Amino acid sequence: MTSTTPGLRERKKARTRWAIQDHAMRLFGEQGYEATTVDQIAAAAEISPSTFFRYFATKEDMVVQDEYDDLFVEGFRLAGGSDDPMGTFRSALRAALAGLDQATWDQNLARARLVLSSPLLRARSAENFVTTLGKATAAFAQGAGTAPDDARALAFTGACMGVVATAAMTWSAENADFRMTDLATLAERVEAALARLAGADWSVRPVPGSAAGEPGA
Repeated sequence: MTSTTPGLRERKKARTRWAIQDHAMRLFGEQGYEATTVDQIAAAAEISPSTFFRYFATKEDMVVQDEYDDLFVEGFRLAGGSDDPMGTFRSALRAALAGLDQATWDQNLARARLVLSSPLLRARSAENFVTTLGKATAAFAQGAGTAPDDARALAFTGACMGVVATAAMTWSAENADFRMTDLATLAERVEAALARLAGADWSVRPVPGSAAGEPGA
């Protein structure tokens, strides 16, 4: 199986990417989203505007994307290579939620409020969800050694992503102040919803001639 552990270069790029987002969120808090330009964000992050666009295609993408998209994708890759896909995915999700600290939580909530306040950002967030779903399906299929259009790969990732998104949306609607203490309630709701899917047979047969962890032919 090919290693998915990011190398030094990838880790450095990831740190730069999310540092840009940190600077942008600070500026949004000080002067508002609409009033903040890409040039200002780049200056605050001590990069050029062209470098900004190497990390984010648009200012909207910089708001709706986060490091948890990558954690989701990796969780699906691990699930695809497991004899217990649902159990593996649930474990990966629990680990991601457990890793949230107060600063990260506050940053995520600030972005969530910003997205909810803007029709343009809500639309871009939906597009980002679809993009992440496609990456998750491809990662699951790669882990399972099958084709990305395998019916069970599509069903597994679609079901899991749908459950998580629905639980998060209903939870946020009930918790307008987004307290960190309510995170346990969100985690319990997601876990309970995923548990309902645990009884299904999510095993995927590798494409003949392909090995688990490699893309299907």
